[in-house]
Amino acid sequence: MKLLFPFQTFICCTLPLTVGLLNPAISSASSAENPNRLIHEQSPYLLQHAHNPVDWFPWGDEAFTKAREEEKLIFLSIGYSTCHWCHVMEAESFTDEEVAALLKQDYIAIKVDREERPDIDQFYMQVAMELNGSGGWPLTIIMTPDKTPVFAGTYFGKERRFNRPGLMELLPQITNVWQRDPAKLLRSGKAVLSSLLQRQTGSAQSATLTTVQLQQAEIILRESFDPLQGGFSEAPKFPRPHVLSFLLQRYYRTADPKLLQMVEKTLQAMRAGGIYDQIGFGFHRYSTDDEWLVPHFEKMLYDQAGLARVYLEAFQITGKDEYKTTVREIFSYVIRQLQDPAGGFYTAEDADSNGVEGQFYVWQTQELIDILGVDRGKRFAQIFSALPTGNFSDYIPGEPAGTNILHRKKSLTEWGRSLNLPLQKLQTQLEEDRSHLFAAREQRIHPFRDDKVITAWNGQIISALALGARTLDDPQLLQAAETATAFIFQQMQTKNGQLLRRWRGGQAAIPAFASDYAFLARGMLDLYQSSLNPDYLQKGLNLAEQLALHFTDQQGRLFETTAESELPIRTNELYDGALPSAGSVAIEVYARLFLLTGNKLWSQRADALLSASAAQIIRYPAGYTQFLLGASLLLEPTRELVIVGSRDSSDTAALLAEVQQKFMPDTTLLLRPIDNSTVIDGLVPFIDGMISVNGHASAYLCQNFACQRPQTQPEELKKLLKRTHNR
Repeated sequence: MKLLFPFQTFICCTLPLTVGLLNPAISSASSAENPNRLIHEQSPYLLQHAHNPVDWFPWGDEAFTKAREEEKLIFLSIGYSTCHWCHVMEAESFTDEEVAALLKQDYIAIKVDREERPDIDQFYMQVAMELNGSGGWPLTIIMTPDKTPVFAGTYFGKERRFNRPGLMELLPQITNVWQRDPAKLLRSGKAVLSSLLQRQTGSAQSATLTTVQLQQAEIILRESFDPLQGGFSEAPKFPRPHVLSFLLQRYYRTADPKLLQMVEKTLQAMRAGGIYDQIGFGFHRYSTDDEWLVPHFEKMLYDQAGLARVYLEAFQITGKDEYKTTVREIFSYVIRQLQDPAGGFYTAEDADSNGVEGQFYVWQTQELIDILGVDRGKRFAQIFSALPTGNFSDYIPGEPAGTNILHRKKSLTEWGRSLNLPLQKLQTQLEEDRSHLFAAREQRIHPFRDDKVITAWNGQIISALALGARTLDDPQLLQAAETATAFIFQQMQTKNGQLLRRWRGGQAAIPAFASDYAFLARGMLDLYQSSLNPDYLQKGLNLAEQLALHFTDQQGRLFETTAESELPIRTNELYDGALPSAGSVAIEVYARLFLLTGNKLWSQRADALLSASAAQIIRYPAGYTQFLLGASLLLEPTRELVIVGSRDSSDTAALLAEVQQKFMPDTTLLLRPIDNSTVIDGLVPFIDGMISVNGHASAYLCQNFACQRPQTQPEELKKLLKRTHNR
C-alpha cells in the first residue's frame, strides 16, 4: 500500500533533540483573542492549544457531524503535553493565521491527547506504520468523516523544510483530490483498513508458544547488547526496563552470569549517565546518543515506575547498595514532584522550560564554582564531567559553549581512590553539594508538569512502590502505594464499578481501557504481596474479571477497547515498546491469579491469550519480553508459598522475610492469618485446611498444588526454597 502523498516521517520520539532548541510552545500565546473549543477540556495538552487560531475540536460527535454535513475531510493531530516536536509544530504551524484559515476552509481540525485516548493513538499509529513504515509524534492523520484514514504523517511545518512539504502545500493537494475524485481517497483508505485487518487476523492464527521462545529472546538480546555502553541498540537508546527484568528472570532460571552482567552494565551506565538527573533524581525519557549522555529531557511516570522496579530486582539479586540508593532517589523524585496532594500520581514533566529544551537541567562550570566554592565546585565539575567548553558538543554541533550535562565516567569508589578519600566521606560531601545545587536549581523556571492522573500509569507506580516497600522494608512506600490505590478507587471509579482513564482538577472522565484494568490489576496483586491485605487480592480479581469479560474476544485476543469501539478497527497491540502492552500485563495477571487462587478459569483465560498471541510473538520473541515474563509462569515450573500465622507476630514476619525481600519470580505468596482467615479462605479455597504447627507461624511450600511438610523455622524455609528452586 503506497501513500498518495509519500514522504519520510519525522519522528518526535527518536530525533536527536538539541538542548537549547527554541520551543515557544507551552505559553503558546497566539494572536487569537478568543479561545477555541479546547478551552473546555481538562487535558493539559489540549489546553496548550486552546488559544491557537486553528478552529480545533476535541474528538467527539460534534466534529464528525460537522464534517459529514459539510462533506469535509478531518485533520487529526495527536500528541501529548511533554512531546517536544508537538510543541514545535504548534509554534510553527498551529499558531499561524494562514494555516488556521486554510484548515478552517477545507477541514475539520481535531486535537487528541494520546495519553487520554490510547485507543485512537494506537489505531492511527498502526495506520502510519502501515503506510510509511515508521511513525511518531506529533502524529498527523487526514481521514474521511467516517474515520477512514487517507493520509498519515508526523511533523509538518508551515512551509517546505527538510525536503518535505509544509501544510500550506500539502493541505491543498489532498483537498483537490478529495473534491475531484473522492473515490480514489476512499479506495486508498479502505485498502489500508483491509491490510490492517488481514495482519490482525494473521497474527491470531493458531500457534504454540514454548520455552524455546524464551531462549530465542535471550539469544537476540545477547547479540544486540552493547558491551561498551550497555543497552541493546545504537542511538537513540531507550531504557525499556521490561527487557532488563526479562534478563534477570532468565538469570534466575539459568544462573548464567553473562545475563546478570548485561543488566548490571546497563543499569550502572544509565545511573551514571546524563539520562539520569544527577541533581534532582529520576530518569529522562531516553538518550539521543549511544553513551546515555544527551537525553530527551522529559520525565515520564511510567519510566520511573519501570526503572524503580528493575533496580529493585537487581538489588534483590546482588545486594548492592548502589541499586537500593537509586531506587530511593527515584521514589523521592516521584513523591516530591509527581504526587498530587490527594494521593494520585501525575503523568510527566516536560523537557522544556522557558521555551528551551533541557535548560532547567544543564550547567556552566562557573555556576558550580559560584554555588559550591572553588575547591568543592571544581571537584564536583571533575567528578561529573563538566568542562569550561561544555561536554556534549560532539553530539550536538553548534551547542552554546560551556553547556554541560552532568554525568559520571567513573564510579564513586574509583573517585574515592583517585582523591584519596574514604568512600563514605566522599558520598556525604557530594550529597551536601548536590543539595546546594538542587536548591539553586529550584530558583530556575521549571519545566511544565502534566498534572493529569492516568489509571494505567498509577497502576505501574503502585506496583513499583509495593515492591519497594517489601524489598526495603519501608512502610512509607507502602503507605504511598495504598494512598494512590484509595485515590483511584474513590476518584476514578463509577458507582457501577467501571474504571475511568483520566483525572485532573477534581474531574474524572473517559471510560478506562484494557491497559488501565491490566496495570491496576497487577498493581493490586503486587500490593497484596506486600501488605497481605486480602482486600487488594479481591480488587485484583474484580479488575481482571472485567478485563477478561469486556476486552477479550472468543479467540482469547485482548483488545484495548471494548466491542463498542468507535474506531474502524479494534486494536490489540502486543508489542512491548516503551510501555508494556495490555496483553503482556494481562497474561501475567491471569497466570498469577491462577497460581494464587487455584481457580482453573484463570488458567483457561491465560492459555487462551497465550495461544492467540503465539504466532505474532514467535516471529520476533525479543519484541515481547514483558509478555514472555508472564508466559514463563505458565511454561516453566512455579511455586506457591502459604504462611499461616498471626499477622503481626515476629515469627510470621521472619518467615515472610525469606520470600518478600528476595528475588523469586517463580514464587507467589499467600498469608492465612490464624486470627481471621475468613476472607482469604473464601478467595483461595485450597488453603482452607492449612494450620499453624504447635501455635507457631508455619510455611507451606506448594508445587502443582501439592504442598510439602510445613516449616516453622526461617532457616529451614530458606533451605527448602533453595532446594526446590527450578533451574
